[in-house]
Amino acid sequence: MITTSFRAAGLALAASLLLAGSALAQTPAPAASPAPAAKAEKAQKPRTAASLECSKEADAKGLHGKERKKFRSDCKKQASDKAAPASK
Repeated sequence: MITTSFRAAGLALAASLLLAGSALAQTPAPAASPAPAAKAEKAQKPRTAASLECSKEADAKGLHGKERKKFRSDCKKQASDKAAPASK
């Protein structure tokens, strides 16, 4: 036969295990690293009119991946070559 003191001790043990488990499951918040801020600044770099125009042309042609990158690179080089003689 179980006495009242055994029941109380069992209940206290069960309650402490439940509370300790939830306390141990909590993890501290991670410290903010400066790396995401640097990426955000890099992403906010303004795009030139030539870059935007080349992107529109690449979209119109349906280019993706390496082809798109090569097309945009060539397009921007052509745009800068056209702009360089005009400024002389």
